[in-house]
Amino acid sequence: MKQIRLKAMAKINLGLDVVRKREDGYHEVRMIMQTVNLYDKLFISASPEPGIRLKTNLGFLPVNEDNLIYKAAKLLIDEFEIKDGVEIQLQKFIPVAAGMAGGSTDAATTLIGMNKLFDLGLSRRQLMERGVKLGADVPYCVTGGTALSEGIGEILTRLPDVPRGYVLVAKPGVNVSTKFVYGNLKLDQIGKHPDIDAQMEAIRRQDFHEMADLMGNVLETVTIPAHPVIAQIKDLMIKEGAANAMMSGSGPTVFGLYSNHRQAEAACECLRESGLAKMVFLTTFIGQNPYV
Repeated sequence: MKQIRLKAMAKINLGLDVVRKREDGYHEVRMIMQTVNLYDKLFISASPEPGIRLKTNLGFLPVNEDNLIYKAAKLLIDEFEIKDGVEIQLQKFIPVAAGMAGGSTDAATTLIGMNKLFDLGLSRRQLMERGVKLGADVPYCVTGGTALSEGIGEILTRLPDVPRGYVLVAKPGVNVSTKFVYGNLKLDQIGKHPDIDAQMEAIRRQDFHEMADLMGNVLETVTIPAHPVIAQIKDLMIKEGAANAMMSGSGPTVFGLYSNHRQAEAACECLRESGLAKMVFLTTFIGQNPYV
């Protein structure tokens, strides 16, 4: 039985601005998305028995139509009238409900794996077009790397790779609902929006510290008042030498950027000892997805 093994990479937002709320209820965004070297593992196998069988290492995750992996597999099975069944095993390492696109990257990687396993011949662009049906972050997760994300997240512009650096990631022991965050966002009360254009220019110039200085996330105006531990983690990272620290996505994960590896390791140890975060990782930036 042929099996495809893939890594589903996590993302952070180096900048996140919300432009407006549309009449259909969606929010238009401008975000700089960046893949980091933190990932789930997916094992995808064809099976002579029809149907989708999904297993995970986390008992609380759904293994039916409520899981984006299942939806991604079904989307291609239905479209291409695939007669074989598929067995998918997920080993989850990306924090759940953490603002790191864990579900979206699993869905994107399922599309990539199914495309390879059943030789469907879909291009990167065609996979992204199908991914947006599953979620706004899925097209980005198909391609990965550094990108400007606009619209509801589905309009992507490739950017140069960011300057080399180290990413300290901390997930506190709280969960955040993306629906709650966007539902309570008051755009007319936001005093300062991140300068996404200036940050893109800093990336083009490979200026690590200016890129970090320009980080900003308007969703912090909702999530931090609800969960003050996020601000505590940010403050500790900066105190321990981060060029800057910010919440990723709708939270509650916080990341800090470091140009010095030894300093980043010391900050990682300090954060673990603080007890502020349930999960702490030290990682790096990753370029465009090599699987597509």
